[in-house]
Parts: sequence; C-alpha cells; structure tokens
Amino acid sequence: MKKLHMGPAACALDLGDGSERAEYVNQDYILHKLGRPHRGVNIMYTYYPHDKEWPARISEACKDLNVSFAWDYPYDDYFPYDVNGQPFEQMKDIRRHGQEVLLTLTIDCGLSDEELRKVARQLRPYGRMMIRINHECCGNWFQHNKRYTYEQVGAFFVKFAGIIKEEAPNVKTIFCGGWGKEDGTVEREEAFRDCYAAADIWSCDCYLALHYGWPYNIAEIGGEGFKADSVQMNVDLYNRTFKRACELAGEVKPMTTAEFNTDGDVTGPRMQGESVVRFAHYWRDNKVDWFKAISMYQFRDRGRLGLEIEDPNNSAVGIEQPMLAQYRDQVLHDPYFMPAMTECGEAAFPVKLRWGGSEDADGVAISVHFDANPEFCEMTVEQEIGLMVELNGRWFYKAPKTKTIDMMSAFFDTKIDAPCDLTMKIFAPPADGLNVDDGSEDWAVNYRTVLEKAPEMRIRYEVPGVVK
Repeated sequence: MKKLHMGPAACALDLGDGSERAEYVNQDYILHKLGRPHRGVNIMYTYYPHDKEWPARISEACKDLNVSFAWDYPYDDYFPYDVNGQPFEQMKDIRRHGQEVLLTLTIDCGLSDEELRKVARQLRPYGRMMIRINHECCGNWFQHNKRYTYEQVGAFFVKFAGIIKEEAPNVKTIFCGGWGKEDGTVEREEAFRDCYAAADIWSCDCYLALHYGWPYNIAEIGGEGFKADSVQMNVDLYNRTFKRACELAGEVKPMTTAEFNTDGDVTGPRMQGESVVRFAHYWRDNKVDWFKAISMYQFRDRGRLGLEIEDPNNSAVGIEQPMLAQYRDQVLHDPYFMPAMTECGEAAFPVKLRWGGSEDADGVAISVHFDANPEFCEMTVEQEIGLMVELNGRWFYKAPKTKTIDMMSAFFDTKIDAPCDLTMKIFAPPADGLNVDDGSEDWAVNYRTVLEKAPEMRIRYEVPGVVK
C-alpha cells in the first residue's frame, strides 16, 4: 500500500446540476452514468429576501404573469437561496461524493453588510468551495442589471468578495464578466475594473450555439432567438479577455468558463457534442496553462442544453443524449482533464486520510491482484465512514452506513485480458458533506479520518451455477 496524493488536473471539469430550466439530480445517479466525479458541481440560486414574493420560486409565485422571456419575472427564476434546507443539502451531497461546490448566486445588491456576512458565514463548513456572484454582469437580463447600474453591480461584487474573505476564507470568488474587445479593453471596463483584482478566478460563459429564446419560441431555419459561433471565435475571445484581465488586476489568475455547451436546439442532438469535444481539445492540444476549468451546463435540462433531457412526462426521468457518451469518453476520461495522482511512499493500517478537496487530498493506493476478468468483484468496509474509490478507471461511492459496494461495473467495458495487478485508489471526503470545527487551525479546509483496516475484497472468476 502506498500513500497517494490527488492534485489538480491541467484543466479541471465541473458540471452544472439544476438551474432555471432543470431540477437537481442526485450525485449517485450522475456518478453511475459518467463513471467518475467532477472537480466541482455548479448549483444556481437567487437571493432577494426583501421582495414581496419571497421565498417562493418566482415562476411559481407568478404563474399568471404574461412573460415572453425567461428573465421577465420580478426576480431571477433560480431556486430560492436559504429556503427549505437548500442549497445546503445539495452542497452536502456534492461534497460527500468527492467534489467541490460551485455556487452561482444572483443576489440583491441592496442587502446590508450584516445580511451578506450571514450568507458568508453559512458557507464556512463547506470546505474549498467557489461562489460566482451576479454572473453575466455585462448583460441586461438579470435583476442585478435591471435594478442597479453596472457601476453599482461592480462595487457590490468587490464589497461582497471582501466580506467573504473575512468571514469564509475557504471560499474562492468567481467574477463572471464580459469579453475582451478588439480594441484591447473588456466590456464595461470602467464599471468592473476593480472586480478583476478582487476576484480569485475569472470566468466568461460560453455557448458555441444557444437558443436564447427558449422556451418561448422554436429555433427554425431563418428564424430568430438563437445563434451559432465558431470554436476559434470563442478561443480568440478568451485570449483577449485573459490578456486584459491580467493588465487590470496586475497579476495572473485562473481563467475558466463556468457555463459551457452547444445547444442541441440549434445543431440537433446528433451533432451537438462534436463542437463541445473540439473546444475542450483545443485547450488540451495547445496546453494553455492559464485556462483552468470547463463547466458543462448541464447534466439534465428541459431543453437541449443537457447531457440528458428531462422526460416531459416525468421530471424525475432523464433521457440520455448522444453528447453524454462523447463528453464522457472523449473529455471527462481524457487524462488531461483528470486529477493528478502521485504516490508518496509506503503506508500501513490504520492510515490517516485527509480531504482538502478534489484538487488536494491524501489517500491510499492498494495493489489488488486479478487472475482474469472477474465474474464478481465486491469491496466491504465495515467502518462507518464515507469513501470514494477508483478501480480500473471507474469510481465508486461508499456511504457511511453502507458496508459492501459492487464494483463489477469497472469490468463491463474495460476487461482484463491476462493476469495483472490493479491499483485501487481510496479517498475519504467528509462523511456528511461538512467540515467539522474540531478546534484545529485548518478545519475549514481539511477534513481528516482514519481507515482502520484494509477493505475486504470478494473476487471470483467462476459463477456458482449456469442456466441450461
């Protein structure tokens, strides 16, 4: 057994899960469909607690309102923040499964400092998460741009980012601004100049094709409400944006795309994934070291911006799209987009495991011998801890109360042709999704647990009986 460190990928992958056009899908289902966790999961919420309709979701509160655009409601049609235990239950689910929380929050710029401090303090137990504040702030569709000037939105970002650093230094802030222009500036530069220095991460949302009129019109040839652009055009935009952001901030910071996809309403579902793969492979093939993450928007969608579309007969059912396999096989499981694994010397039981996050964790690597492709492969851990385990390229989650995990799906598509030793990788994210304030100086960013003994493996190469 070896000590094992998990570090950042050259370019990380995040996944959107729920928005104004989709419900949240639990992480167990997503892990089974995709085969490995993402760096982070983006959940989208809104916070306008002084509005008369609050705390209802605005599309439900205003069902009779005659709207012709998704953002025509009194406040943004995301899930209401800090209502009915959300988003905190989802945040726990995300972290239990070895991923970071990426919280997108459209928030009233008129809230008091104390109200903002309350929000920041709520984020303390969730480790190294990220928050994207009032995104797409150079637009005119969100309430932060309808109620406030661009200058006010920019000043609010700087203020709230500062409060977060004071109250929840474990949280990184994302500034999602405008694009770099050909004249060397960025959109609304004077209003948002200070945001680039205040943020930890820069981002622009990127849709190679988008049906922005959804669901109020249909994208048809010769019609309106949609667009399609080239991969190269968007690459050029990112290069210009990053260059100017560095000049404004006076330093280099990571650049990401916190929302990215090609809309199948425009390209059709069979062609949708091809440009997504080309965009991701551009950064891989050119080894652009400042471009640090792509966030796929999203797992399941009521339109065609998801790896699955929502069954209109049953919102709990997803219909897999062709893009899911393309994204999974050609991007998600590409080594360039996978976390770095480094063996760090010998280990022995009982062994201490540290979870600092999906880009900084200490686990163990155990060599497991296989004589051939197994007929049964199960792992049993009696100890009531949460584990993320990888074997033969596939990841599994063990909940604290679960004892035995069936790992045979690791051998359905990737079979063993000859006797070999495989490395089983084990990490222990927070059992209930929360970091516990145990008095240690680094409790907010590191969670520690002890794996008392080696997992018991049931590996069999013959079946008990055959039906004739």
